[in-house]
Amino acid sequence: MVTALSLASAYAFKLQLPYLVPMFAILLTINPVAPPGLGKSVVLLVAIAATLTSGMVLIPWLEFYPFAAILMVALGMYASFYLSVVRGKHIVGHFLATGIALVSIAGSVSSMLATLVIETFVVGIAVVILCQWLVYPFFPEDPVSPSSEKDVKELDLLSNWKALRGTLIVMPSYFMVLINPGLYLPLVLKSIALGQQSTLVDVKSAGREMLGATILGGGFAVLFWWLLGLAVNLWMFFLWALLFFTYFGSKIYGISKSRFPASFWQSVTSNLIILLGAAVMDSENGNDVYQAFVTRISLFIVVALYAWFAVYILDFFYGNNNANKKRMESAPC
Repeated sequence: MVTALSLASAYAFKLQLPYLVPMFAILLTINPVAPPGLGKSVVLLVAIAATLTSGMVLIPWLEFYPFAAILMVALGMYASFYLSVVRGKHIVGHFLATGIALVSIAGSVSSMLATLVIETFVVGIAVVILCQWLVYPFFPEDPVSPSSEKDVKELDLLSNWKALRGTLIVMPSYFMVLINPGLYLPLVLKSIALGQQSTLVDVKSAGREMLGATILGGGFAVLFWWLLGLAVNLWMFFLWALLFFTYFGSKIYGISKSRFPASFWQSVTSNLIILLGAAVMDSENGNDVYQAFVTRISLFIVVALYAWFAVYILDFFYGNNNANKKRMESAPC
């Protein structure tokens, strides 16, 4: 409900990059907790605005010192994935990675566009929080037991590998978007989602979750677009979104049985939102929606395959290094 209402509100208010708002809604609503209060909401918005504004420092670097700027972006990506893996701050990490990528990419076009991206983040998150409070009184969350803390004895090397492979998944897409931001912008959003997802999956399930969720999300996006064409207006956009997101929510929260974990269905939902939002922008600009969709879904599949390959290779090297370390520790002096 929150995601569908956020999507409709973003298009009703004519925000820049409106399809980012329902993605924010997924991140902020996926955990079964009450919405943040006024104080926490203000702190969150100020922190995000300050972080993204500081990212504008990269804009002149991209113009005059591109190699150093790209290294700074890669370091920021690594920090965001490290927050997700080690600190368990998945929401903060995702916001940080998306903000660093979008602000620097928009800044490579113009500083005004970068400012609009920051405004979209702040206003979009505020809209999501408002939508949460509109929905929460009617659908309050059930109390949940506190989760067990992460094992502090887990090897730091494993966390570093996960943060590194998330960074390596994002950076090739970032290079492509710098070449043509208008065409490839959804690609970096997809790669960030894959990078975050790669920190949660193992090698055995990586292909199924990354590639399978991409293809299934594309299929749902085509179905959504076809249904929306029966009556093109904001009300039907909201109602179809509510129907689709309710179905995905039933899979994520285990109400409807599924062979796939919650992370798989969250990825399907994100793919649907990105592809659908890009299709709406293509339609507004008079572009061929279906041709652009084929191009994007093809690139998404290529990125998913690359992410799967990166997970496999880095885990292979980590396994070898870990085995060598154990052999050295067990060897007699």
